[in-house]
Amino acid sequence: MIISVEDLKSQVDCGDMTDTAIQTCLNTIESVIRKYTHNNFQNRFVRFEAAASGNQINGTSPYIRVGDTIQITQSQVNDGLYVVTEVTEDHLTVDKQLFDVAVNRITKVEYPADVVQCAVKLFKWEHDFSDKVGIESESETLSRHSTSVTYEDSSTLYMGYPTGLLSALTLNQKARCWK
Repeated sequence: MIISVEDLKSQVDCGDMTDTAIQTCLNTIESVIRKYTHNNFQNRFVRFEAAASGNQINGTSPYIRVGDTIQITQSQVNDGLYVVTEVTEDHLTVDKQLFDVAVNRITKVEYPADVVQCAVKLFKWEHDFSDKVGIESESETLSRHSTSVTYEDSSTLYMGYPTGLLSALTLNQKARCWK
């Protein structure tokens, strides 16, 4: 996960949103950031292969802790992001069920601080302004005080989020490979 629900709540007023709704929104934002940057943020120095059964991976690394995000690749069926919920000497437990597969490539995912802050800003925008997208621009002036609302459309949005907020991610963008 890019940021925990508790950490997000300490930075942003989430109103009456449930933890499940917040986590769903954060998962979407994480996906958008990964697609926008063409970067999977893998730490390839923390990588190993192991079998999976239930919600456990039969292997571990001394560099993976509870709360870390791992990415499973080359498993054919378990490929995706998982959050580590338990670490023992011989296995990792993750937050979702896994199919029984003999070989999974497990890699730790680490997001830089600027990417995490961008996720917080995107969540705040989603919470405060997403329902206002598509409203025509308005302007009001009252004795030297001016208020205006801007219009967002498909040319200024990427997957539903303002490109201005996503522009902070340009340092983390990777070249896109065409096949």
